[in-house]
Amino acid sequence: MVGKKSVSKVLFAMMLVLLLALAACNKAEDAEPADSGTKKEEGKKEETKKEEVADDGLYSIDDFSNIKTNEGEAIDGGSFTFGLVSDTAFEGTLNWNFYSGDPDSQVLEWFDEGLLTWDSSFVYTQDGAATYEPSEDGKTFTFKIRDNVNWHDGNPVTAEDWLFAHEVLGHADYDGPRAGDVLNIVGMDEFQAGTSETISGIEVVNDKELKITYKEATPSLITGGIWTYPLAKHIFGEMDVKDISSSPEVRQNPIGFGPFKVDTIVPGESVTFTKNEDYWRGAPKLDTVTLKVINPNVVVQSLEKGDVDTVSDFPVPQFPDNAEMSNVEYLGAVDRAYSYVGFKLGTWDKEKKVVKPNPDAKMGDVNLRKAMWHAVDNNTVGEKFYHGLRWSATTLIPPSHPEYHDATNPGTPYDPEKAKQLLEEAGFKDVDGDGIREDKEGKPLVINYASMSGDDIAEPLAQYYIQAWEAVGLKVALLDGRLQEFNTFYEGVGQNGDDNPEIDIYSAAWGVGIDVDPSGLYAKNVLYNFARWENADNERLLAEGISEDAFDVEKRKEIYNEWQQLMTDEVPVFPTLYRAKLVPVNNRVLNYAIGDGTEMYKSDIAVTQDKPMSAKK
Repeated sequence: MVGKKSVSKVLFAMMLVLLLALAACNKAEDAEPADSGTKKEEGKKEETKKEEVADDGLYSIDDFSNIKTNEGEAIDGGSFTFGLVSDTAFEGTLNWNFYSGDPDSQVLEWFDEGLLTWDSSFVYTQDGAATYEPSEDGKTFTFKIRDNVNWHDGNPVTAEDWLFAHEVLGHADYDGPRAGDVLNIVGMDEFQAGTSETISGIEVVNDKELKITYKEATPSLITGGIWTYPLAKHIFGEMDVKDISSSPEVRQNPIGFGPFKVDTIVPGESVTFTKNEDYWRGAPKLDTVTLKVINPNVVVQSLEKGDVDTVSDFPVPQFPDNAEMSNVEYLGAVDRAYSYVGFKLGTWDKEKKVVKPNPDAKMGDVNLRKAMWHAVDNNTVGEKFYHGLRWSATTLIPPSHPEYHDATNPGTPYDPEKAKQLLEEAGFKDVDGDGIREDKEGKPLVINYASMSGDDIAEPLAQYYIQAWEAVGLKVALLDGRLQEFNTFYEGVGQNGDDNPEIDIYSAAWGVGIDVDPSGLYAKNVLYNFARWENADNERLLAEGISEDAFDVEKRKEIYNEWQQLMTDEVPVFPTLYRAKLVPVNNRVLNYAIGDGTEMYKSDIAVTQDKPMSAKK
């Protein structure tokens, strides 16, 4: 038997085999999409076509491929236009070490990337800009950056750049949200505390070779637990860490080593890119790419006219009326994301970088939180608002990770009578007979609700939840009487560490990483724990989920099944919807895919004619 202190490379290999086997065993016929959400085999065309809709008007993600059909011959070069769907400007923090929102990541993906890449089972491969080799005990990784990997200014990407990124994330003046991603490294605690000027667990072997020793050998290390984004030391090395995120080198003239170079930026609105002839995978097929922000309300017109070749995410509610758009092919995949409602249970301690629970929080009663979950009918939301392309979520590990999503856990089903019973028993009673419950002391109870603006579904969806809660006697009011735009919303829930004290509950979405480990949103020492919730069992299970014992996949499943049930019982947040991602792509585009592990890269994208095709009326 292999002891806990002697995890070998054989064990890593076994884990890879187990992960691949599990992925292969999750077949679409094993469960309905709302339960399994299993991805289709890449590129596989289903016999059922998207136009063959059931009488009830509902669609299924199983009716879509995630790889576009190639039709025609590629021209030399050409341009491509990408529509970033958003009702607000992108923030413009254009560096992986500092960004916080999805819009910025959509920009970053065109010109920068991590040094490691992963397959469809979310396991790091040896096909990225760097390779890796674990030690016999599974704690020390040796990384080798390929010789032809260079920054856009021609300087090589070095091991010093990779070390420098870790030093910035661990610095006391670091103002981004990624500090928690490097805590498992030997010597990081001392470095963060200022008792050591170096990170003892990181060694620069030579210009292209880096060695990192981690405190614990965990299964997460090869499925997302390694920080893979270097920071150009020749550019940022002389800056004060506190000034990097707001510097012109991040905001106006960002640099990467990806397939395209940033040419011009209209802040918050658009970015133009030119091909990186020196890209390590080979020069891209396209000459230029233009990314521009498109309001959700004009996505259809932009696609029909050929103003864009594709968009970041098609508004699902608009799909039924536009399923037959003649100039595009719709791609689909189960999204690594879910929507949720969160409850504010504390604040963020900016000095200690840990959540600070509030024992007197308005939403502190677990039965109040359970009642609010029981009160909403997310099956109906998915069908009526999203035509079956979003569906009721049951746990906080989504079906995009089928080996760890507990499909047997029903979550908290829609049951308004149960909601009323819980509220009565908890002391939230309608004292004055007006149909609205007072708090436990008989005083008026108003729950302030922060929800984001977006497409034309955002307002009616928020009102649906408000009405559902009113139906069980709870008065819920939109914060400031309106929806919040993206940046304002995330400032309010505390992405900068300052929690708006007026917010009691909020609706948000979470993009799950390639590793299933949910610590990034729920550990007590991560900024993105917007609920500001702390729980000893939660911390124990999160630690166990990335422990050496969790190399046994079945053991890890047991741990995360227990964690999913804990979150159902304690309800610091509750999931609302799992998501299908729909992306229409112009018919002139070749070599385009969405989802993980497709082995298609942005450098592969090509076009068959100079301009996008327009729709036939």
